[in-house]
Amino acid sequence: MPDGIGIFGGTFDPVHVAHLRAAEDVRETLDLAEIRFVPAAVPPHKNARAVTAPAERLRMLELATAGIPGFRVWPVELERQGPSYSIDTIRALRAEIGPSRRIAFILGRDAFAEFDTWKEHAAIFALCDVVVMSRPPRREDLTIADIPVAARRAFCYDGASGSFHHESGRRVIPLSVVPLHISATDIRARLAAGRSIRFLVPAAVEAYLASTRLYRSTHAS
Repeated sequence: MPDGIGIFGGTFDPVHVAHLRAAEDVRETLDLAEIRFVPAAVPPHKNARAVTAPAERLRMLELATAGIPGFRVWPVELERQGPSYSIDTIRALRAEIGPSRRIAFILGRDAFAEFDTWKEHAAIFALCDVVVMSRPPRREDLTIADIPVAARRAFCYDGASGSFHHESGRRVIPLSVVPLHISATDIRARLAAGRSIRFLVPAAVEAYLASTRLYRSTHAS
């Protein structure tokens, strides 16, 4: 029976179908009971003034995931003060579900390449599995060089699964997802130019963007 919870964070500015398909790939492959979409309030690695208001991004996520089994929007970072640090979100979920139930923290390969700049990144490896998504033709496998230097001694490679095992029992898992080359930046540009975004976002999100006219005027990347 599916168990465990995935955390999928991001600005979701706006959420699009590649986000949803990637989350479904992770949920199904790892047999998770639930994926929680976590919109960031103040992303530490982005200029906060360039990000659409939290309430708008939250509403689009709610519309995109409504009625989808195994998908849930979790506004925990919008309810906290200050920058949205993943370590705080993971600790909040660990406190909610206890020490033994599985947590899978989901991020893309590009973000993982900068993982050593994240707050308390070494502590994250001891609290949950870390799932590193890639889209073909990018390689799926990881090497020890991909693990942040400060944490490498805590890992050993498992050739059978292609993952890295942490001394805590957690893992770093490479996972290939469906190669949908869709970006929020492109969607915003299309809307600003008056072009169609049909089939790039869920229909409910497309309707919301049409009614609110978000991104129709100048909007920073």
